[in-house]
Amino acid sequence: MGDAVVGLIGMGDMGKMYARRLSEAGWRVHACDLPDKYDSLVEEFKDSENVTVFKNGHHVSRSSDYIIYSVEAKNIDAVVAAYGPSTKMGAIVGGQTSCKAPEMAAFEKHLPTDVEIVSCHSLHGPGVNPKGQPLVLIQHRASDASYNLVSKILSCFESKHVKLTAEAHDRITADTQAVTHAAFLSMGTAWAANNQFPWEMPRYVGGIENVKINITLRIYANKWHVYAGLAILNPAAKRQIKQYAESVTELFKLMLGGHKEELRERIESARKAVFGNMDGNSNNGHELLLQDDLLDQFSLGEKPAASERVKNNHLSLLAMVDCWWKLGIVPYDHMICSTPLFRLWLGITEYLFRNPELLEEVIDTAINDNTFRRDDLEFTFAARDWSERVSFGNMEGYRSKFEKIQAYFAPRFPEATRVGNEMIKTIEESLRQRKGDAGN
Repeated sequence: MGDAVVGLIGMGDMGKMYARRLSEAGWRVHACDLPDKYDSLVEEFKDSENVTVFKNGHHVSRSSDYIIYSVEAKNIDAVVAAYGPSTKMGAIVGGQTSCKAPEMAAFEKHLPTDVEIVSCHSLHGPGVNPKGQPLVLIQHRASDASYNLVSKILSCFESKHVKLTAEAHDRITADTQAVTHAAFLSMGTAWAANNQFPWEMPRYVGGIENVKINITLRIYANKWHVYAGLAILNPAAKRQIKQYAESVTELFKLMLGGHKEELRERIESARKAVFGNMDGNSNNGHELLLQDDLLDQFSLGEKPAASERVKNNHLSLLAMVDCWWKLGIVPYDHMICSTPLFRLWLGITEYLFRNPELLEEVIDTAINDNTFRRDDLEFTFAARDWSERVSFGNMEGYRSKFEKIQAYFAPRFPEATRVGNEMIKTIEESLRQRKGDAGN
């Protein structure tokens, strides 16, 4: 493919995905992780002729032309401090962290001045096909020639390259990811607090509930630091997570107090701000992201008959749009930098808010039906608790809570991951097909 050698410092799930994709495209890859993982990495990549595993980042830094740090955001400063000074003269360095503020600070502080900086961020998890997914590229301190080389190297992913500044990246990822994760983390916390496996209960099977359950389990099946770093280290994220917790609390109080007209007025104000005028199938030029036939396909449990469907007030979705409204966020503005999880979250949110009959049913249920009241109470507690842990910058507190809930749901992760992968794949293919049809 070329003479450039790509260095990977950090061989977690994303680092390994990068190594395999780059090596299969013909690029030589020099990689490393913690010293105690050296032998297992050598064994794992013994059949990859383009991948050479080194014992530490000094060897990778001095021998590579483009070095990517694929480490936890909370560790980026220490790792760059250790291996940055060994960087090959004139090389290009970047990072794959989800929060660029601490990453760029580490690069500016520890890299030699002759080293150029072009960072990246694949906006999807390691189990998602990168083809067609957004890939952010950040030309922070680099010539156009160096930027173009990085773009060429990463073109083998067949992703959509989106050029941003580090500041814009962090603001957009906060808008599209931080609050989304907080909502699903809170759902899982509430279900665990009530000792529920929601897919075993008819009221949580089918339609919107399928997406909620599959994504919640998908998040808890991942590594805690992926979400903690984005929430705690991203300057824009704390404010948004705090607002989501406030929206959840205020809406729940209106439900408890039976203030139907005030609740309706607030929901309608949020709907108009985020989705504009209601016209059924399109809004601000956007066709509905999700359709009925897709929503019902991916159940972990047995879907009940229509007559047995339990109405849900969907507090998590009402609070999401309320939060966007309060923060002045228009989610469609960031679709070019959206993750599959965010597109699904936005999809079920607009599915609710752009269906007048369903939205009115939700308002009526919120006031007159207490079926979900205990779930909503735990959800409100959870949203506030996650917000407090984030606002205090409490990494270990975040980790302990995450891993406790993770252990509760762990037995169903294999099935949930399989169903979730299929759900994302099917819905993404449907969206691409509909875009193609619209263009013909």
